[in-house]
Amino acid sequence: MRPWPAGDNGAARFLARPVMPDILRARLAAQLDDYFRRWPAEQADRAGFCELLGQADPFVRARLEGHFTGSAWLVSADGQRTLLTHHCKLDRWLQPGGHADGDPDLARVALTEALEESGIVGLRVDGQAIFDLDRHWIPARGDVPGHWHFDVRYVVHAMDREDYVVGEESHDLAWRPVGEVAQAQDRSLRRMARKWLKRQAITAVD
Repeated sequence: MRPWPAGDNGAARFLARPVMPDILRARLAAQLDDYFRRWPAEQADRAGFCELLGQADPFVRARLEGHFTGSAWLVSADGQRTLLTHHCKLDRWLQPGGHADGDPDLARVALTEALEESGIVGLRVDGQAIFDLDRHWIPARGDVPGHWHFDVRYVVHAMDREDYVVGEESHDLAWRPVGEVAQAQDRSLRRMARKWLKRQAITAVD
C-alpha cells in the first residue's frame, strides 16, 4: 500500500473516523434500499447483495462464497473525465477498487483504493449514496479459487489535482472522457458512464 499523500488531511480525517460496525451495516442496508429505489431496473440483483450483507464476515476476502468490495467512479473536477486503471492481474481497463479487508465502510474502502491506486492528492468521496452495484466473477488464480465479488461503487472527486502515479497494481492509468467510456465494450464501465452523464444532465437542468 502507498502511504497517504502529504497534506491530504481531509481524506485522512474521513478514513480515520471511528464508527461501530453494526451502525455501518445498517447504513449500508439503507443505502442499498435507496439504490434499488432509484434504479428499479436492477431489482434482480437486490436479493444477492442484501443476503450477503446478512451473512457473517461478508467484508473479508477469505469468504470465497462471495464478499463485498469497494470501487470508485473517480471523476475530474469538471466532471467530464474519469480515471481508469489498466489492472495488472485482470489485464483490463477498470475503475479503481479492491477488497474491503474487513472494513464495512465501503465508501471509505472506495476512497482508500482511489488514493492508493492513483496517488492523487485531495480526493473527496460522495459517501451518502451508492453510485453503482456490480456482481462479477473473479477467475481462479494460483491457490485462490474462482469467486464472486459484490462490488459497491461510490463517486470520488478529484479536486484541484489530477496528476496520478502508476502503482504496482496497474500497467497504466489514464483520464478518459466520460462520453467515450459510455461507448465502451465493457458493460460495467458503459453503465457507470451513462449513469454519470444522466446525473450531470439533471444537475445542469436544475
